[in-house]
Amino acid sequence: MAGSGTAHLRDPGETLLRVEHLVVEFPVGRTGLKVHAVSDVSLDVKEGETLGLVGESGCGKSTTGKAIMQLPRPTVGLGGVRGHRPDALKGEELRRVRTRMKMIFQDPISSLNPRRKVEDIVAEGLRIWKVGSREEQQRKVDEMLLAVGLDPALQRGKRPYQFSGGQCQRISIARAVITDPKLIICDEPVSALDVSVQAQILNLLEEMKARYGLTLIFIAHDLAVVKNVSDRIVVMYLGKICEVGAPDVVYRQPAHPYTAALLAAIPVPDPDARPDERVHLGGEIPSPIAPPSGCRFRTRCPKAQERCAVRGARRSGRSRRASSPRATSRSPPGERLPTRNGQTV
Repeated sequence: MAGSGTAHLRDPGETLLRVEHLVVEFPVGRTGLKVHAVSDVSLDVKEGETLGLVGESGCGKSTTGKAIMQLPRPTVGLGGVRGHRPDALKGEELRRVRTRMKMIFQDPISSLNPRRKVEDIVAEGLRIWKVGSREEQQRKVDEMLLAVGLDPALQRGKRPYQFSGGQCQRISIARAVITDPKLIICDEPVSALDVSVQAQILNLLEEMKARYGLTLIFIAHDLAVVKNVSDRIVVMYLGKICEVGAPDVVYRQPAHPYTAALLAAIPVPDPDARPDERVHLGGEIPSPIAPPSGCRFRTRCPKAQERCAVRGARRSGRSRRASSPRATSRSPPGERLPTRNGQTV
C-alpha cells in the first residue's frame, strides 16, 4: 500500500538524518484547494549510507529533498541531522545547520551564477562563513577542483557558460563538498547529462563519498542507476512511500505492484525480449489536488482490492509491514523489515 507510517524507521541513535511525517502542500491560487505534493513521508539515513529516492515525475521526490533543506519549509513534519532540527530554526541558526546539509541540483548550468568565476562559486561558502585566510581558501578551492577532475590553473578563472553540462555538474559537486557537509542531497544529478557523462559523474560521487565520508540522498528516475549507487531504496508514488528496502531485495522481489511496474519499464538489452510480456499500467495518474483515498496507486493497480480504498485512511497507531495486497504476513518478533514499507493503519 502506498501510504504512511514509521515502522520502517531505524533507531534514532543509528541514523544521521531522520524525517517523520513530512507534509508539503501548495495552494492553488485563490480556490482554497491544495496540491498534496508530499503526504506523511517518513525516512531516515545512516551515516555513510546512500539512500535512493525513486519514482516517476511528479511523485514528490524532489520536493521531499528540498523540504529537508527547508526549501521551501514543509507544511508539517519533523526532521533533524544529529540533534539539529532545521524545521525549528530560523535566520542565522538555520543557515549554520545548512552548512551540514548541501544540495546538488538537477540542472547543472542554471544552478550556477553565470556572472561569477568558478573559483568564486566554489569558494562562496568558505567566504560567507570566514573559514580560513584568503590563501587557505584558495588552496582548498584548488584542491577541490582537482578532486572533481578540473585543472584549477586552467579553469578557476572561467565562467559557467564556458563549460559543458558534465563539467558544470563537477563544479556543483565541488561547491557542495567544500564546506565539509555531513549530508548531500543529489536531486537527479545525472538526468540532464549524456549517458557517457552520467557514468563519470556517478563514479565521481562514489569517489567523493569515500574520500570525504559523505552521506547521500540520491534522487532519480532511473532505477538501474539507483540500484548501483544506493544502500537502501525508497519508492514514491503521488506523494507517498510505496516501498522501502535493500536494492537487491527490492529488485529481485518487489513487494508493491508499482515497484514491479517501474522495474518492468527498464529497457532490456535483448533483441528477443517482447515488450508485450511486461507489466503495463492503465489509466491516468490521479490529480495531486484530489488524490485517491487509501492507497494512491489503487486506481491503476492490477491487483487492487476493495480494502485498498480504505486501508490507511484511519490511523490507530498500530504498525504493519504492508506493501501490497499479497504482502500481509507478519515477521517474527524482533526482525528488521528492510524490504517492506511500514504502514500505520
